[in-house]
Amino acid sequence: MSRNILVPLLVLLLQLFACDSNTAAGPVNSDTRFGPAQLGVIVNDDDPESRKIADYYMEQRGIPAKNLVHVRFKPGERTMRPEDFRKLKADVDAAAPESVQAWALTWTAPYRVGCMSITTAFAAGFNDAFCAEDCKLTRQSPYFDSDSRRPWKDFGWRPAIMLAGESFEDIKTLVDRGIQSDHTNPEGSGYLVSTNDRARNVRARFYPGILFMQSDRFRLKVVRRRGTLKYRDDVMFYFTGLKKVRDLATNQFLPGAIADHLTSSGGELTGSSQMSSLRWLQAGATGSFGAVVEPCAFVQKFPRPDIVINRYLNGETLIESYWKSVEMPGQGVFIGEPLATPFSNSPD
Repeated sequence: MSRNILVPLLVLLLQLFACDSNTAAGPVNSDTRFGPAQLGVIVNDDDPESRKIADYYMEQRGIPAKNLVHVRFKPGERTMRPEDFRKLKADVDAAAPESVQAWALTWTAPYRVGCMSITTAFAAGFNDAFCAEDCKLTRQSPYFDSDSRRPWKDFGWRPAIMLAGESFEDIKTLVDRGIQSDHTNPEGSGYLVSTNDRARNVRARFYPGILFMQSDRFRLKVVRRRGTLKYRDDVMFYFTGLKKVRDLATNQFLPGAIADHLTSSGGELTGSSQMSSLRWLQAGATGSFGAVVEPCAFVQKFPRPDIVINRYLNGETLIESYWKSVEMPGQGVFIGEPLATPFSNSPD
């Protein structure tokens, strides 16, 4: 086959590889932007720290008072029983204004409901179809890589994310970072790290396509063999696959940064035998993700870097970009500041 044929064929393959759905969505229209008016906040009135987080977040983000929903449960437990959650969820749905399209949860534990993550349980309700005792695929999200700005109106789902941290000060700092990032169009770098951990490196298949599709919009680098980054001062995206990621403290994350590691139990925010996804937030990231139960290494159960990057660069919020990147979110928990919008052109 001649070189004249090979070059166009390679370009076509990379385009298909990078964008096998509708990841080429255009910039956000200001008339449909998701913002504070569409975000609900759920507070646990039995948890003094949850109340502090809710008060601080709503004030700083200007979230309407009507969007605050009160619940009560014993704080600090890692897992909530499905039977307890179902009643709580029914009360939350009854109290939620129709304008609320997504949730911010103001606690760090529980992060799991039975065999599900608590963020997907609040989004879609507890359902065994989101769970997998053995290695198998689970229920899909209708929100996956969609152009919807109103998931509750369009799909009957309210995506959720946890304002999580080891202390109120950690979460306050997280919120401040998210706000600081808004409309800054940062000139940082995205690092796509390919490791020797074959089971956890499955997302590396997307890296060539990401470079091809996005390098003219943002500085992106594929890092091979090392497994971790050191002494980078411009981290906006960091995706990898490892049990534990070393050297996080040597790097500087820009406000609004998104970072995660594909592994079995990163979403066990407290007491994990692997690295907790909280470590990313403590290192300076503004959003992260991790599995709360063994998902097996299905790429559908973890954030797709190509979709996250594309939608974030198009001006969508952190919660929208991150949630839309996971096809099967039932076993993974989202953490971070939901309204961060580094790449939107102007305030609401």
